[in-house]
Amino acid sequence: MYTGKLIFSQIMDFMPLQTFRRCVEKYRGNFKVRKFSCLDQFFCMAFAQITYRESLRDIEVCLRSQNNKLYHMGIRGDICRSTLANANENRDWRIYAELAHSLIATARTLYSKDAFIEELDETVYALDSTTIDLCLSVFPWAAFRKNKGAIKLHTLLDLKGNIPTFIHISDGKLHDVNALDLISLEPGAFYVMDRGYVDFKRLYTFTEIAAFFVTRAKINIKFRRLYSYPVDRDTGLICDQTILLTGTASRKSYPDKLRRVKFHDQATDKTLVFLTNNFKLPALTIAQLYRSRWQVELFFKWIKQHLRIKRFFGTSENAVKTQIWIAISVYVLVAIMKKQLHLKESLYTILQVLSVSAFEKVPIYQLITDHDYNNEPTTTCKQLKLFD
Repeated sequence: MYTGKLIFSQIMDFMPLQTFRRCVEKYRGNFKVRKFSCLDQFFCMAFAQITYRESLRDIEVCLRSQNNKLYHMGIRGDICRSTLANANENRDWRIYAELAHSLIATARTLYSKDAFIEELDETVYALDSTTIDLCLSVFPWAAFRKNKGAIKLHTLLDLKGNIPTFIHISDGKLHDVNALDLISLEPGAFYVMDRGYVDFKRLYTFTEIAAFFVTRAKINIKFRRLYSYPVDRDTGLICDQTILLTGTASRKSYPDKLRRVKFHDQATDKTLVFLTNNFKLPALTIAQLYRSRWQVELFFKWIKQHLRIKRFFGTSENAVKTQIWIAISVYVLVAIMKKQLHLKESLYTILQVLSVSAFEKVPIYQLITDHDYNNEPTTTCKQLKLFD
């Protein structure tokens, strides 16, 4: 019989406690706190993410039902929904944002050698945003439209391991293209974006620092073709051109040459036009790079379905950001655990198993990889008949 740690404690062992304590000290998270520390708050919120709790009352009832195991989970404070609500309201959300960034740096190192596209050694990022709808009367700070509230999650996803490297939480009014001003560009890396990020003045910044972008061209773009290169039309490619912008504003904003690749997707029967400042990669690889942008859409869909970021435990901006950053931390923590334990199962499978096993005392590797179930009945006696 295994008498070691609870599953929840084994997951939390992958968290860098020293880094977390430095974050708490930096933002004075435990200032005048007597019983319910920032670590207690993080563990309670992480438990809610892992076990799919829906409310503060839900968290309180579940944890109190296992009161004799709280100490072994690392929770030292008393569990009360009002105490947890107060912590989410007042503890600085930047504590958990910095913890998430530290975990992201660790995860990126672990996934850096994963293969993505064979002919590419450079890092490939996908940039996009997703909108989380909120009730304006409950979240008045999250103004979006006249009668609707929302926040936006701007995310830069490293496609090696699908690790979010940049996250910015804004109100729903912030246009996607403004997120380009917040990103620290990496020379030599590829950034894949949709048409919402086409701003030639901002895109020229990529060229100036030797970073590459791949994006969709808008319909009304004005250009002059300089060169055309042969393409294999059997692959779906229609043309591969070097162009120069001719619009008054666009030419001034982007005076350099651009590459225009036209591709017909037979699966969807759509013709797509891509713009990039990379002239070395094969045209088909450019099309494949843009197709990989779909990974960020899948990431948004995944976290909305499997992390608690659509129903919030508090109504203030601090509480909402705290919950989102802790959710991201749990996602990256499980990704780190998956890599370090060499688990082949998907994150979805791992989280589903963990959600029903948080209080068990089984080694995580054994729990995730043991699929030899035996559901056959093992009765050794015959059932007696009630009636002849």
